[in-house]
Amino acid sequence: MMTRLPLWEEAKTPTGPQGDVQSVEYETVQIPVLVVGAGAAGARVAIELAEAGVEPLVIGKRDHGDAHTTWAAGGINAALGSLDSEDGWTIHAADTLDEGHFINDPMAVELTTSEMPDRIRELDEWGMGFDRTENGRINQRYFGAQSFRRTCFVGDRTGEAMLDALVSKAQSLSIPYRENVMITRLLSDGTGVHGAVGYDMETGEFLLFETDHVVLAAGGYSALYNRHSSRDDENNGDGPVLALEAGASLMDIEFVQFHPTGMVEARYGDDWAGRLVTEAVRGEGGRLLNANGERFMERYSPDQMELDARDVVARAIAREIREGRGTENGGVYLDISHREDQYVKDRLPRMHERFAELGVDITEEPMEVAPTAHYSMGGVDIDFETGETGVEGLYAVGETVAGVHGANRLGGNSLAETVAIGKLVGEHVAEQIDGDPSVPTTVKTLAEREFRSLKRLAAADGTERPQQLLDDLGDVLWKHAGILRDEASLRAGLREVQALRERTADLRVEGDRAGRDFEFAVDLAFSITLAEALLESALRREESRGAHYRTDYPEIDPDWQRNVLVDAGDTGLELRTRGVPEPSEEIQEAIEEGHELDYHHLE
Repeated sequence: MMTRLPLWEEAKTPTGPQGDVQSVEYETVQIPVLVVGAGAAGARVAIELAEAGVEPLVIGKRDHGDAHTTWAAGGINAALGSLDSEDGWTIHAADTLDEGHFINDPMAVELTTSEMPDRIRELDEWGMGFDRTENGRINQRYFGAQSFRRTCFVGDRTGEAMLDALVSKAQSLSIPYRENVMITRLLSDGTGVHGAVGYDMETGEFLLFETDHVVLAAGGYSALYNRHSSRDDENNGDGPVLALEAGASLMDIEFVQFHPTGMVEARYGDDWAGRLVTEAVRGEGGRLLNANGERFMERYSPDQMELDARDVVARAIAREIREGRGTENGGVYLDISHREDQYVKDRLPRMHERFAELGVDITEEPMEVAPTAHYSMGGVDIDFETGETGVEGLYAVGETVAGVHGANRLGGNSLAETVAIGKLVGEHVAEQIDGDPSVPTTVKTLAEREFRSLKRLAAADGTERPQQLLDDLGDVLWKHAGILRDEASLRAGLREVQALRERTADLRVEGDRAGRDFEFAVDLAFSITLAEALLESALRREESRGAHYRTDYPEIDPDWQRNVLVDAGDTGLELRTRGVPEPSEEIQEAIEEGHELDYHHLE
């Protein structure tokens, strides 16, 4: 198995008594199932396990209920037909495959879209509080590239309302939860997982979790970029890389979605750099204007306008800015002021409040926006009926995995995937539980080796600061693996990432293991490995498809209707490709019917 290159083993340590890293103390926890990640996906898995009579332990890196799910604002997809009765789950599947440029896993798409009507009704029963139509049905709005109005919502705080409902349900089932814990490594021999190790982020205490079943629901990797819509300390690739190092394969890592409308830091301040302006603004009729006041999407997508696919709109905005039609702050305008004031306040309360605090009344004036790294379509390669990764006892779900979204995610499908697949994975894992964990005697040896490595990392006294290295990595990815890519730039990016890896040999970590410096140092190992996988995969895919746009290969190549997979070899990452199965007959029929959004329904 690939080891973490020099970051931990080679970090400089001081001499003398304080450099003694051999003695290790830690807490041991034995459990039937460990769920790593406390967002919607992890919560839904845990609920299903508990209802099947299995008591999992859910762990999260933040306080209970404070997961990245809460940042998903605009809505969650399900073909309910509340407003458009002709919609159905097969059309939802066809839209998803079309948006993913047909390299999605068709089974993953079918399971997600067919499950979602029941999952929405379930969330409604659990108290999610969806917005309703005048006749009391769950309301639905347009999202980009959807043929019909199928995005259910709670104003513009849908993710927060959803996680509140899931946490409340989990608490009613007395599901154990442990907050502020980071997993640093899975204990695996490459064929099976027997536990996980990490530390308490508040106390610095080391933790060993002994278990035969680990479910990774730890998010994606879009926050590796220096302009992104995530919190800086989340979505940094730890979930996928934990799986990779345990023997699982990664897939579609080159596909990172750049959301068209992130906040412009030059206008609103560095604290707001890339923060998401929800797609609900465009779904409710928001218009994109360049600095000349032109509604420029008329040039790029006259039929779907602002609600074309996210990759199309993001590239259009990038082109307007590049060709000198952007604002002086490096963005374009998003304007909802033509809608009635109360309508905006009712449908977009959070956006209205956020911009009001920044001195902008969005009922009267536009917002300044530009593309931002938002979502990672790639992740762990799994069997979607079971969540299995190919490593015995290891499962994955949510943004940690690849398959549902293909080359570009349909807006509103991220929340959908978490609960649709989360339920199925929970069902399967519950069926695998058979008595107490059977933990090999080598597990404690492996755990103690990791703990000693972490102690060396905490004692590193070189000159390179973890935060600066992460910032530099974000700059490298934005420059070399952003919206527009080519071979020369990608190769340059790989060289720069390798130079960053070499700099980690001279790391300096200040404070103790409960400090942010140590947390960032741990993040570095995951982030650098993931960045290498992203750049290598982007180099391998010699075409443009969805969110992956190569200026030196600007067209879709039918021969590249394949997935790129990444494995951990003995000397580094190893890449291969695999063909994509055909969708089922009923989904193929929906594809051939050619359903498509007509934006002008909104006019």
